[in-house]
Amino acid sequence: MRPYTYVSLFSSAGVGCYGFKQEKFDCVLTNELVERRMEVQKCNAKCSDPRGYLCGDITDPKIQKTALNYIDEYKKNKNLKDIDVVIATPPCQGMSVANHKKTKDEIIRNSLVLEAIHLISLIQPKVFIFENVAAFMNTKCGKEGKERKISQAIQEELEDLYKFESKIINFKDYGANSSRSRCLVLGVRKDVDLNIDGLWPSKENSKKMRDLIYYLPRLEVMGGIDKNDIYHNFKSYRPHMREWIKDLKPGENAFDNSDPLKRPHQIKDGIFIPNVNKNGDKYSRQLWDKIPPCIHTRNDILASQNTVHPEDDRVFSLRELMIFMNVPKKFKWTNHTLFELTRLSDIEKKDYLKKHEVNIRQSLGEAVPTIIFSKIAKNIKEGLKHAKK
Repeated sequence: MRPYTYVSLFSSAGVGCYGFKQEKFDCVLTNELVERRMEVQKCNAKCSDPRGYLCGDITDPKIQKTALNYIDEYKKNKNLKDIDVVIATPPCQGMSVANHKKTKDEIIRNSLVLEAIHLISLIQPKVFIFENVAAFMNTKCGKEGKERKISQAIQEELEDLYKFESKIINFKDYGANSSRSRCLVLGVRKDVDLNIDGLWPSKENSKKMRDLIYYLPRLEVMGGIDKNDIYHNFKSYRPHMREWIKDLKPGENAFDNSDPLKRPHQIKDGIFIPNVNKNGDKYSRQLWDKIPPCIHTRNDILASQNTVHPEDDRVFSLRELMIFMNVPKKFKWTNHTLFELTRLSDIEKKDYLKKHEVNIRQSLGEAVPTIIFSKIAKNIKEGLKHAKK
């Protein structure tokens, strides 16, 4: 029996759509703008044909033509009538409530969604999936003077071919190991006998941080790396900042320290300048018995949202972040196996992390927890099998 197929747009490092690989889908084509993230996908052998990795700007007509021509060639060679699924997870900076500096340029940036909608109308897969921030469907896109909500754009461009539903759900209630409120849009082509209601991921009880990462070794030395796991590491920061968090109990914030010198601050030209506490979740020690927080792209600094470990004086390690994002142990960030990385010298390990850690952290902050797409992929596969029978 032939494998089911999918195309992934704006796929970053492929953490989310790795769930489709887990369910034995064949990735026909994956598109990502940033080369270092595409390299991660190659390490995980997402595509059976190297031409399936298309690194470049999908808004470029040449890139679009290359993508469509290759998809047509793939279908012809495999004697396929349709692509089963197209996944689109466009950048969300212009839509996220965490972005306090939205401009007209962001509305144009949001228009990347229009490119995805257009490509779906051309590829005409049996199923399409959008994943983005909760405000996704109500966000405006398009050039100035021709702006419309994304929900309106999807309806106008795709309603003749597709029936679709959107839901705002928190992934923590559906098997993900961290809180992540997102909008999912699922569409099914009208000629396909597939019930949208049966495609949504199933619910699960949320997990506490204690259940997920308490077993991992404590890291007390700044720059330290667990001898058995290079990804369980203490990311270094400016040493004087440790005073700000070292006495915090779980749930406490550095801005609440009684000593002003232990509150986040800067000293310029000998003048003490206190930092501004905008969100209330920066320099905040997390709680063991709470659900892990949403993982953001700036998970590498104390000054970002909810990044401080419940006990150690550090941000969460790469391994902890991978657990929070349900990244399977088989997932590879480079061509090295974990066994090979474990055998590196201490200096080689530090060099490896210096080269790859930022990319890994940013990719995790952008990702869909793997389990979410894995569940949807399984439901699509079972639904299509049933429809075929």
